[in-house]
Formats: sequence, C-alpha cells, structure tokens
Amino acid sequence: MSSYENVGRFWRLQYSCRSCEKIVQAPAPVKAIVRGKATFETLVHVVVFKFDHHLPLYRQAEIVAAQGIEIDRSTLAGWAGQASVLLDPIISRIRGVGLTASKIHTDDTPVPMLDPGRGKTATGRLWAHVVDDRSSGATPLPLVWYEFTTDRTGAHPQRQLASFSGYLQADGYARNDKLYDTNRITEVACWAHFRRKIFDIHAIKPTLLTTDLLERIGQFYEIEAQVRGQQPNVRRQGRQDRTKPLIDDLRQALDNALRRLSPKSEMAKAIAYGHKRWIALTRFLDDGRLEIDNNITERAMRCVALGRKNWLFAGSKAGGDRAAAIYSVIETAKLNGLEPQAYIADVIAKIAGNWPTPRWGEFMPWNGRPDQQKIAKAA
Repeated sequence: MSSYENVGRFWRLQYSCRSCEKIVQAPAPVKAIVRGKATFETLVHVVVFKFDHHLPLYRQAEIVAAQGIEIDRSTLAGWAGQASVLLDPIISRIRGVGLTASKIHTDDTPVPMLDPGRGKTATGRLWAHVVDDRSSGATPLPLVWYEFTTDRTGAHPQRQLASFSGYLQADGYARNDKLYDTNRITEVACWAHFRRKIFDIHAIKPTLLTTDLLERIGQFYEIEAQVRGQQPNVRRQGRQDRTKPLIDDLRQALDNALRRLSPKSEMAKAIAYGHKRWIALTRFLDDGRLEIDNNITERAMRCVALGRKNWLFAGSKAGGDRAAAIYSVIETAKLNGLEPQAYIADVIAKIAGNWPTPRWGEFMPWNGRPDQQKIAKAA
C-alpha cells in the first residue's frame, strides 16, 4: 500500500506578476483542529456516533484501534468539544427562535455526572424544550434545545424561560409554579402524566375504578388521533363537541370516587393530583393549538435515555453542557428531516471557514433541503 493513499493532499498554485513582482497563492483549506489532522468529517463522525448512535468514546477508540489507528479517548473528547464550539452559533439561534414561540413543551431527566471530590456520581439534569406545532396543522418549523444543570432547583426553568411568553406544556413539576405566577406563562398540564399515575396503580392491583378511569381517558386519545394534523379551529370544535362532555363525566366520576376513598390511599392521591391541575388539564379543550399531553417532549428525551444506558454518565459539567449542545443540533436536524452527519459536517466547515455572520441563518435546520443532501463520508 502506498504511504500516500490515506493522506489528504492539497495543491495550492502560486502566481507571480512580472510587472509588480508580487506572488499570490490560494489560501490553505481551513482546518477543523489547529495543528491537528482531524477533518470536519472526523469530528462529526465522533459526535454523531456518540450522541445519535449512542457509541461511547472508549468504544470508538477500541474500534479504530482494531484498524491500526491509536487515538486516545481524551483526544476524541477534545474533538467533540471542538465540534460543540463550532456549532454554538446554530445552538444559540435554535434557542433564540424557540423562545419566540407561542407554545413550548418542556421536561427534564436525570443524568449521572462524575463528582471526583466526593468519589462518586452526582445527579445532574438534562432539560428539553420543544417547539413542534405540526399536530395542529402549522407550517413545520420544529426545533428542540437541551440544557444541562447540576441539580433540579426551580431557578433553572426560571432562567431558561426568562424571556418566554405563552403556553408551557409540562408535567406537574411544582418548581414551575413560579413561572405561572408571572402571568406571562400559562400552564398546560399533561393527561399522559395523570393517566400514568392511575395506570401504575392498575398494573399492581387492577380494580373496577382504575379500569373505568383508564377507559374514559382512552376515549380522549381516540378523538385526538382523529383530529391530529387538522387546523386549530377544527381541533377545537371536535374537542368541544366530543371530548368536553366526556371530560365532564370523568370529573363527576373522580369526585364520586374521592368520597369513597381514604384520603391516604394511593388512588386518592392520584386523583388529587388531577384535581389540583384540572384547569391546566382541560385547557386544551379551548385552544386547538394545544396538545392533550406532553408526549412531544417524551419523544425528545428518548435519545438521552438510550445514550445514558451506553455512556452511563457525564464526565463533568462541561461534558453535560457539550452533550446538551450537540443533542440540540442533532435532534432539531432530525425533526426537520435532515441526516445529522451530513448536515453538521457542512455547517461546521462553513462556520470555521469564516462564512459571513449575517448569513449564519442560512444554516438553520429548517432551511435545509433534505433532498439535496449528500451523506457525509465516515471518517
């Protein structure tokens, strides 16, 4: 095998002027890593295989080592960090556009993080914020951004959504209450979350009551499946005509059950959860733009759940921030029908190549053309 077969070679022609005796030469191609050999495709290969295909860096290092290439895991981590830095303009714009939406879905999930000072792992949180109105017939402009924190205090959602005004669809996280107290954010609760509390009881000890309540809630979802994708006014009318009478009957059944149950029973506590949030649970009846549940965010969290099983923990706060940033770009690209590896490789090469800042908006995933994409070469 020739020693040049796997070496990138660039020809930079020089031209001289006989009149002024000046020499000009084409600029060298921009490098992904200063004084490094990794290409943009290599950087993208590392981050996409870790955060989209859930392949930890140590396993990636083992795979390339089997091919005769020794790359330290810390080097791979550095490459992932460089890719995250180059993607920062895209991430900032995804977040900025998301905060101008009229409705955001949000949730968080635990992510273990190394805590060397204590000799064990701490529990960080990865927060997802999703804008996706395709179910209400809106022009597709879906996006999602993630943020990593080292704890779950209420200060985080207050900071993350400080400039947002509109509907916030979430579960019954009590620390969100301060957001709703501002009167600029309106709570929309999640029927799937309420249903899960009843289902968990039913799974252990089914009763006529749990069976009845689950069947009633199931009817709501049958109607939602029929109006999904329709315009907001159509969805609202269908809910008013068909779902609202069923919800009124459900409320009566819940009230009757509470009179018979011990206040300390698990079933009474589950029903009390719904009672406390009844206005927020039924808000979707009056606005066709709203959803019956927060499953949009649940789907956005699947990538984190799968990744967590493989890479197990974030190595540091910086590692958690990096994961949140790269997840934001990968998952937004996928929501818009783009192949992440091809999309990110093209974007970071142009950003590193001093693409004009006023034109960075052209790189946003919702401006992409999936039919014109070429699949990026694996490194």
